[in-house]
Amino acid sequence: MSLAPIHHVVTAHDGAGRAIVANDGPLSTIRALESIPGMVFHEVWETRATPAPVDNGPDPTGGPLQHQAPKDGTCMRFVDFPPDESYLDEAEARMKGLFSEVNDAGALTVKPGSPHPMMHRSEAIDYCIVIEGEMTLVLDDSQVLLKPGSVVIQRGTNHAWANRSGQPCRVLYIQISGRYEPSIAAALANR
Repeated sequence: MSLAPIHHVVTAHDGAGRAIVANDGPLSTIRALESIPGMVFHEVWETRATPAPVDNGPDPTGGPLQHQAPKDGTCMRFVDFPPDESYLDEAEARMKGLFSEVNDAGALTVKPGSPHPMMHRSEAIDYCIVIEGEMTLVLDDSQVLLKPGSVVIQRGTNHAWANRSGQPCRVLYIQISGRYEPSIAAALANR
C-alpha cells in the first residue's frame, strides 16, 4: 500500500496587505530515513519563536532534520511508518541510527526490559493524529491501539510508536517546544 502525496497551501500577504497564495503544491522537504527503510518524514512547517513571526518568509523546513521542534517553536510533519516487522530484526542498531539521523541521539531511552526498542522522550507537547493505518502507542506501563482519527496528546512521556498492522501507517505530528515542570524533571532525573 502506497500512501498518497501531501498537498499543502501556504498563504502570505502582498504589498497591499491582501491575502495571497504563496505556495500551492507538494511539500518541499520530504526525507526518507536510511536507518529504517519505509520511514518517511514529510516536513510541513516550523516556527522558531513564540509568538511566531507572521511574515512572508521562505519555507523554513529545508535545514537539517530535527526530531524535536526548535526551542520556543513548533514543528508540523507527517511521518510514514513501515510495519515493525520490517526493521525489528536489527532493532538496536536501527534505533541508534534513526535518532542519530534526526539529530536527537539523547532522546532514545531504551534499556533492558523496555517494552519497545523505539522508546524515547521529548521535552515537548506533541499532538499526534493517526491519518491512515493503525499504530500502537507504547508507554512504560500500557499500550493503546490507535486507528484513523485517534489523537494522542503526548506530554513529554517515555513512549514508542509500534506499527504491528503489517501495513504502512501515516501519523500527523504537531510538536510544541516545552519545558518539564520541576517535579517531573526531578522524577525523570532519578530514572
